[in-house]
Amino acid sequence: MFDILMYLFETYVQSDVELLFDREELTDELSRAGFRSDEIGKALIWIEKLAELQNSDLHPYLVTKQAGSMRIFNSRELERIDTESRGFLLFLEQINVLDDTTREMVIDRVMELDGELLSLDDLKWVVLMVLFNVPGNDDAYHQMEDLIFEQPDGLLH
Repeated sequence: MFDILMYLFETYVQSDVELLFDREELTDELSRAGFRSDEIGKALIWIEKLAELQNSDLHPYLVTKQAGSMRIFNSRELERIDTESRGFLLFLEQINVLDDTTREMVIDRVMELDGELLSLDDLKWVVLMVLFNVPGNDDAYHQMEDLIFEQPDGLLH
């Protein structure tokens, strides 16, 4: 399923090609690209749920953070998101790429992906997809793009 999400993101978002909104047409295109129909269905539902999260009047992830508070991961989340990835999410919050709400949206979308433990690189792409779909996060989106695509010169300390 993640491969389909990456294919759609790279094909439509990164290349500025207009996304087909007709579900049947998009399903046909993905089938022609070699993806299985059950995985296509899951990926399209994942995308629809992401859109629902950012368009919802309920704002299920509107978080009021108090000074000194921190996010505690439940046991299911700990199974899916390793220590390195949890540290990266914290880092993104500290540099204001993610806020509490977008962090929760990222965690929600990670938990809906099939498969085992998510790699750090895969998590970065999920963050990028979430930021792309949430209005008003252009700066955070571009900063995240820089974190993914720019290779630092020299040693990091």
